[in-house]
Amino acid sequence: MITEEQLLTFMRTDAYKPMTYQELEEHFQIEDASDFKELVKLLNKLEDAGDIVVNSANAYGVPERMDLVRGRVQAHAKGFAFLIPEDREHGDVYINANDLNTAMNGDTVLVKVTSRNTSGGRMEGVVVRVLVRKNTKIVGVFQALDTYAFVLPDDKRINRDIFIPKESFGGAVDGEKVVAEIINYPEGRAAAEGRVIEVLGHKDDPGVDIISIIRKHQLPEAFPDEVMDEAQAAPDEITQEEIIQQGRRDLRGKNIVTIDGEDAKDLDDAVNVERLENGNYRLGVHIADVGYYVREGSMLDNEAYNRGCSVYLVDRVIPMLPHRLSNGICSLNPQVDRLTLSCEMEFDENMKVVSHDIFTSVIKTKERMTYKNVRRILEDEDPELLERYAPLIDDFRLMRELAMKLRDKRIRRGAVDFDFEESKIILDEKGKPIDIVKRERSVAEQIIEEFMLAANETVAEHFHWLKVPFLYRIHENPDQEKLQGFLAFAANFGHAVKGTGNLIHPRALQQLLEQIKGEKEETVISTMMLRSMKQAKYSADSTGHFGLAAEYYSHFTSPIRRYPDLVIHRVIREVIENGGSGLTPERQAYLESRMPDIAQQSSERERVAVDAERDTDQLKKAEYMLDKVGEEFEGIISSVTGFGMFIELENTVEGLIRLGMLTDDYYHFDDQHMVLLGERTSRVFRIGDSVTIRVANVNMDDHTIDFELTDMPKSNRRTGGDRGARGGGDRGGRGAQGAPNGEKRGGRGKNKNAKKAERFGKAAKAARGPKTDKSAKAAPAASAAANPAAGETAAAGKRKRKKDKGIGFSSPSSSGGGQGRSFAFGSGKGGYDSPVVSNKKGSGRKKKATDAGPGSAVSPAAPTGEAGAPAGRPRRRKKKNPTQSPE
Repeated sequence: MITEEQLLTFMRTDAYKPMTYQELEEHFQIEDASDFKELVKLLNKLEDAGDIVVNSANAYGVPERMDLVRGRVQAHAKGFAFLIPEDREHGDVYINANDLNTAMNGDTVLVKVTSRNTSGGRMEGVVVRVLVRKNTKIVGVFQALDTYAFVLPDDKRINRDIFIPKESFGGAVDGEKVVAEIINYPEGRAAAEGRVIEVLGHKDDPGVDIISIIRKHQLPEAFPDEVMDEAQAAPDEITQEEIIQQGRRDLRGKNIVTIDGEDAKDLDDAVNVERLENGNYRLGVHIADVGYYVREGSMLDNEAYNRGCSVYLVDRVIPMLPHRLSNGICSLNPQVDRLTLSCEMEFDENMKVVSHDIFTSVIKTKERMTYKNVRRILEDEDPELLERYAPLIDDFRLMRELAMKLRDKRIRRGAVDFDFEESKIILDEKGKPIDIVKRERSVAEQIIEEFMLAANETVAEHFHWLKVPFLYRIHENPDQEKLQGFLAFAANFGHAVKGTGNLIHPRALQQLLEQIKGEKEETVISTMMLRSMKQAKYSADSTGHFGLAAEYYSHFTSPIRRYPDLVIHRVIREVIENGGSGLTPERQAYLESRMPDIAQQSSERERVAVDAERDTDQLKKAEYMLDKVGEEFEGIISSVTGFGMFIELENTVEGLIRLGMLTDDYYHFDDQHMVLLGERTSRVFRIGDSVTIRVANVNMDDHTIDFELTDMPKSNRRTGGDRGARGGGDRGGRGAQGAPNGEKRGGRGKNKNAKKAERFGKAAKAARGPKTDKSAKAAPAASAAANPAAGETAAAGKRKRKKDKGIGFSSPSSSGGGQGRSFAFGSGKGGYDSPVVSNKKGSGRKKKATDAGPGSAVSPAAPTGEAGAPAGRPRRRKKKNPTQSPE
């Protein structure tokens, strides 16, 4: 019987031409009926997974040999999207909003590349098939009308409202946050259709905001009953019999302590340091043996795999494991016996690891120390704490001595050490933010950081050379084009970096960071350097960690909150129990097949956690600034874009000064130098400059903050950007968000019939609704909706700004109303988008002529998406806005 590997290998050969199932049957000489049945099943399975596709002649082939690219859709709020290919060597593919073919942000799809520019850079494509749906449930605000409703998604990258028929309201009323399940995905210009499955509460009710973010990212909250049953079966304490039976090394007599934040409850790492007779240091890093209680294949293990990691939101923790384990038997609480995996390392005077040992152990920590108290002992020499922890003071001083030497060696080696400030948001009992304080990175944090890095590197290298299946934390070399762009940027400040392209060693970048320490350009260069680098991720292959300048690196130290750590703990204990030599061939083969999947899943879950944590931080920071509108603050420019500049305050709150708020001149964005340059005054705004701002507006729908410069003259110029219909001309179903005078949003866009076509041997379903009346093309709204992508330069010169607190921003051109620079993703900050270009009336410039004619896209009376509604579904009416500017 033919196997999946045999079939795919055959299809990937250069000589292969797409074959029908009959031709494949003949090629593989399949005669038995049962074997033929298995072949058909295999073909269907691979087709469903997107590993193979079927062309119009019903012939099978692999996507890469049929000019198709598999990847993930990264959508933009303006309607267009990019394909992020699974093949790392393949460039990103731009997808026009009209070519998404029901795909939504995050979906895994197959894309056919339709055009490439002559220089081999930008590619454009069309989605031909959706393989995996990411969005099955949407969180948003319920907007009820007479006989139908819409859910306005919280996620701005989902740029069409969800149509809800009356029978699917689910008890929701206008203004409530709801979760809607998608029943029919968007086709053509028709919005998706759904039904309400959960009502979270009114959008202004306390706590609903955080719950909405949890639902938006589909984070699990309560553990299933069967998982809790397993957790309840865990013991409250360990017995002496367990310790003896397992042959664990007894370290209970050593001065081992935990050092964590004051509010931490899941204590999974402990440390101790000794000075040996030969003058060397012995560092012990002891990690909770979570794998002993969470067995492979158990319900607890499956749940931990699905969650991937703990998520630390601003007001709560969504744990990877039940508290019964994470805060109980697995937590290294003081003065109790706990089972651990230990890594002991001996360092010579040059901080070289001359010997190490990895083993199972049992410990009893002496104290539960906090970062604050260790800092006060070592830096302030607090008399009260010196007396209280007298038996451990010498240990803490020795820890500092070792940690600083390890850090010096790491920096000399070339590790890139960014020193960006982080903050903690303080909430009251009702969840309202009352303060934002900076997180300290004191000597205490540095001690733990250096000790964990040392253990992670030692463990990674040890098991790499054992050649057993393992999970590594990797950080790939920067993209050559981005890195060269950064080098050119640094050169503008007079800084040269040794090396060229990808041949640059991270040591050269760290040396640059040291050179600019305390200089005015420190922030701008550090920020641009970070943006030039790739994201770290998990991998089954050890390819090194660029940022740490480490050849081997893993995550070993946090098995309570990270699934990869838990996985390698099991491998470590299994190797130890086998005498340290390795694994059985069967076990080796099984783990080798599983590790790539675990690495990918863990990396994806980590990104979800980071996004959710960022969303809650932005939410609470915006809420914190609500009552500070009109107040003035000192800040620094943290980012400069084609639509304005972001300002970071001392408390780490960040807001946008829109280009239209710079009223003393017309400013142009220089992307090479990352500055805004005044056309008449030659005034320059660059990253790192200090400015005084006034809080102008807080948008709690988008969790964004608008600032204005205090030294700018008052003007009649508009203060907002162009919000319009989210998704630009491609969006059917959204008018201006937050429009004044109670203005309702635009109706649903036209639902054009999709042409019936044979794709992969199957007839495509016709789109819903009858053909749109051709006379609608003459309507102003239709002209506006015909704009294919709001971020495209060709359309930019035709747009007019609308009066609203939006996400399109004006950038006047020095050519007198011509097209300005357009950037697809702006600064990458959440809630803000790319610029559009306007022709300012009264600016003294002649309007650029267009062939659009009267009533075209330049007319402010033509909100996008109002040309028509799907047959049988009434469209939302939009009231005329008497304050709408004629610009």
